[in-house]
Amino acid sequence: MTDKIIKLTDEHAASTEEAARAASHAGATAGAIFERRDPVTTLAMQPQIVEALSTIFDPEIPVNIYELGLVYEIAVDPDHVVGVRMTLTAPGCPAAQSLPVEVVNKLKQLPGVTDAHVDIVWDPPWDRGRMSEAAKLQLGMF
Repeated sequence: MTDKIIKLTDEHAASTEEAARAASHAGATAGAIFERRDPVTTLAMQPQIVEALSTIFDPEIPVNIYELGLVYEIAVDPDHVVGVRMTLTAPGCPAAQSLPVEVVNKLKQLPGVTDAHVDIVWDPPWDRGRMSEAAKLQLGMF
C-alpha cells in the first residue's frame, strides 16, 4: 500500500509541475522567467543571446541595441525560455512596437531556445551613459 501512495504522490507532483510550466509559458512575461532563472543555463547561453541582440539596431541610431545599453538584463529558465528586460531611448520611441518583437523573433531562432519574452521597463531611464565605449566611438561622442 505504501508503494502505491508514493507512486500516486510522485505522479501528482509531476503533473502539477507540468501544469505549472504550461501555465507559466501561456502567460509568461520576462518577469516570470527572471523568477525561475537558471544561473548556469543563463551563463552558458548568454554569449549567443548577446550575439543575437547585437544584430538588432535602433532604426534612428546606427548602433545595435546591446551596445546602446538598451538591454538591462537577460535570464534563461530551466526550460530554456529567455527573458529580456530592456528599455528604449525614450517613451515616445518610434520603434516601441517593433524592437521588442524583433528581439523575441531573433531569440526564438537561437538553437536551444524554446521561447522568448521581453519586458520593456522605464526604471532606470536610459541615458547616454549606458552606451558602451564602442557605441560612443561609433557615434563620435568622445
